[in-house]
Amino acid sequence: MAYDLLTFGEALVEIMRTGIDQPLDQPGPFVGPYPSGAPFIFTVQAARLGARAACIGAVGGDAFGRFLLDSFAAEGLDTSVIRMLPDYATGAAFIAYADDGSRDFVFHIRHAAAGQIGPGSLTPEMLNGLKCLHITGSSLSIHEDAYRLGLRALDLAQAAGAKLSFDPNLRPQLIGVGDARRKFAPFLQACDVLLTTREELLALSGAPDERSAVEALLGGRSDRVLVIHAGDQGCAVYQSLAGDVQAVTVPAFQVAAVDPTGAGDCFDAGFLVRWLAGDSPATAARFANACGALACTEKGPMAGAKTAADVTAFLHAYQASEST
Repeated sequence: MAYDLLTFGEALVEIMRTGIDQPLDQPGPFVGPYPSGAPFIFTVQAARLGARAACIGAVGGDAFGRFLLDSFAAEGLDTSVIRMLPDYATGAAFIAYADDGSRDFVFHIRHAAAGQIGPGSLTPEMLNGLKCLHITGSSLSIHEDAYRLGLRALDLAQAAGAKLSFDPNLRPQLIGVGDARRKFAPFLQACDVLLTTREELLALSGAPDERSAVEALLGGRSDRVLVIHAGDQGCAVYQSLAGDVQAVTVPAFQVAAVDPTGAGDCFDAGFLVRWLAGDSPATAARFANACGALACTEKGPMAGAKTAADVTAFLHAYQASEST
């Protein structure tokens, strides 16, 4: 199968606190498991939008692993690129939410099945006819083998003529800023699309302000798109056109947020699906904002990932409400 979008990384079950301000270092109730992992949330959202999408990863030979494979198969994902490892436990993420919107994580990735990925997980045939390789910094940060998988995927994608999308998805629990700046450099330099937050942009560029960071990362390339997403503040799309940096601000959609986990991954998928379909970056960003907003409306990192018809209906209804 020729994929529209291919990525790799951590396949996890997510187990979360049932309420706000229930810290992970105290006894309390949890709810779950939910299928999760940033690259898999991205892939599920892309598939629901109609893209041929796959994510390379591994699960354990346990109940959680069977649950994940069944969940991904039900989404129409190609699970042949996901290995089941009987001698490992399936990866897990425990999450608590604070009243200010921040989150606390405890990950079991590196020594779980989710962490057993490396250059050997990828074959050149997986990239035959590929339109775009999407890489997240959280997946690169699992361990050195995962990082080398990223470098191999980058080389193969460039050889295959595929586009490259990069989301730093910087996780301080997995990698420090200094190491991230050094390790992410090849992906920042090669990507056609950079999807990031303002904080990540400044941290990884080392620039004193947003404008300088944008100019440095665009590097004068007219074929590169830089998108800074800021949740309920919307996003900004930057391109270097006619010798100058041009910016378009795309406002957010206001929704009643239930669970923000996975919103950024759904945003990424929404943007890339529409950008690959030929939409302008600004139009793709509006669609992506809708995907990110809808992702927050249901509990569970993939529950809010909607179909293309759902997102389109939401956009039409929102536009109609604004005009009345």
